[in-house]
Amino acid sequence: MGSRSGTRDGIAAACVALACLLVPLGVLAGWAAYGLADTERYVRTVAPLAEDPAVQAAVADAVGDEVVRELEARTEGNTPVAPFVRDALESFTRTDAFRTAWEAGNRTVHDTVLHALRDDTPSTGPVTVDLAPVTAQVKQRLEADHMPYAHRIPVEHTALPVVPAEEVTGLRRGYRLLDAAAFWLPLAAVALAVTGVTVAASRRRTLTAAGLGIALGGALLALAVVLGRRLTLADLPDTVHRPAAAAVYDALTATLHTASWLLLAVGTTVALAVRLTGRPFLRRRRPGPAPITYSATTPVRTRT
Repeated sequence: MGSRSGTRDGIAAACVALACLLVPLGVLAGWAAYGLADTERYVRTVAPLAEDPAVQAAVADAVGDEVVRELEARTEGNTPVAPFVRDALESFTRTDAFRTAWEAGNRTVHDTVLHALRDDTPSTGPVTVDLAPVTAQVKQRLEADHMPYAHRIPVEHTALPVVPAEEVTGLRRGYRLLDAAAFWLPLAAVALAVTGVTVAASRRRTLTAAGLGIALGGALLALAVVLGRRLTLADLPDTVHRPAAAAVYDALTATLHTASWLLLAVGTTVALAVRLTGRPFLRRRRPGPAPITYSATTPVRTRT
């Protein structure tokens, strides 16, 4: 009997441990597959960044450098236009037109990349996007501000590469794997958890361990988000605006951060609930000795 109980506990422990490992991985895969891979949800996530000062400054710097380079090439550098361009772009980033352009640009890039990842045809070149509509809105704003030579800014339909050709095939495989993992990992985690609790000799103890394991998985997921932020910002090239990149990272991982704390809260609640509701049963009184009964035919000795 003891060996059977030990075998059941071993199987239960293995199932619960695997389930607790798959829970944060499933959340991570679901966040990437259903959160980042949904264009409308992605646009709603990054839309508030148009009002972030760091993002506005980064856009003004990046677009301003390109505009100044183009204008200086066309005017042979005879007119100092950099201060005018900078002031006009800073003003532009605080308008509704910029917010519209920001959402339109993000939607265009996201749709293009997502279509390339889901496409089954062999890749023959890089993934490109046309940002001419965004450029047209910037030009219109600069002309309204009466910036010199704004009418000379070209609005051409160019193929701006966003994913190199050599990376398209690998990204497609990774996307398909991630899409499958987002569906199967949560199901596997639930099946393993139910199996572990069912076969365990002590179901309350196993359920408590499962709750603590889920809470630990949530804590590790939150830690991974924090470490991922540091590593991502540390690996950025010097040309990237770090405050803007930090704002984008925080916006994209906000849902993941919330999910990690939810796992921590749910796991802790389950463990405490099982622990507290199990105490009355653990403290049941042991049955005492049965009372002695005397039969009517049994002679009873009396002392004289």
